[in-house]
Amino acid sequence: MISASASNDTAFHPSTFILLGIPGMQDQHVWVAIPFCSMYILALVGNSAILYIILTDRSLHEPMYLFLCLLSVTDLVLCSTTLPKMLTIFWLRSHMISYHGCLTQMFFVHTVFATESAVLLAMAFDRYVAICRPLHYTSVLNATVIGKIGLACVARGLLFVFPFVILIERLPFCGNHIIHHTYCEHMGIAKLACASIKPNTIYGLTVALSVTGMDVILIATSYGLILQAVLRLPSKDAQFRAFSTCGAHVCVILVFYIPAFFSFFTHRFGHRVPPHVHIVLANLYLLLPPVLNPLVYGINTKQIRLKLFSCFMWRR
Repeated sequence: MISASASNDTAFHPSTFILLGIPGMQDQHVWVAIPFCSMYILALVGNSAILYIILTDRSLHEPMYLFLCLLSVTDLVLCSTTLPKMLTIFWLRSHMISYHGCLTQMFFVHTVFATESAVLLAMAFDRYVAICRPLHYTSVLNATVIGKIGLACVARGLLFVFPFVILIERLPFCGNHIIHHTYCEHMGIAKLACASIKPNTIYGLTVALSVTGMDVILIATSYGLILQAVLRLPSKDAQFRAFSTCGAHVCVILVFYIPAFFSFFTHRFGHRVPPHVHIVLANLYLLLPPVLNPLVYGINTKQIRLKLFSCFMWRR
């Protein structure tokens, strides 16, 4: 039974919020948590293995693998920001979260999502240079440039997400403090306010369309140019390998962006979307990519696959 104590708090900012979980599926929370927990464990193991292999093998300290390290770090943070609290909601019925804890979770969810979007763009650029400009690859993407790209990815996320905190802090919360979600995110919190949230809506849409939307356009452009280069390859076998690799990359990118944009726009326009569908998809875009990325970008890469095999044989 969820306590209603937080609902009676009439302060400008409540001391706590209540995370309801998946609306309409409260009776199934115990069972729903099992696949989510399984995926979380797979994400932790897969990304930790990728990081260990790349960091301990100096032959893998190349641009593509360094970008893969960045992706694994963001994946680990992304799923760990929401999954532990969600599992306590499902299994321990711990629905309460402090006001500042909620804002902190919101900040990390959106910052790490924006950072991962930038890392995916950087990886698409890396593949473009490697395939379309192979002679300039080592000069364009050296260690210094990769370090600057990594810092820029993080800085961009911080820059565009910090205003979310300011926009939430300016809002008064008068009555209902129940968030119909498994984690705290910008519009889910803003909708509880008893004042106009038009600035929140406008800024959220602006960031989603101009920042994340631009990433999608540039990634699509990179893979479009890669496709043109692949089609000019004389060897059918080389074409097939390139298609299979890039095709897998594109599929994972779509899994990352489609549920994310669905969640963004459902908050604003999707009043007829069933709440449980919205919340499940909103969780998948934070969890499914961290599970799939090590498989597609890591194990699908020959050098990492061989390293994993050699480690397995050595342990036997």
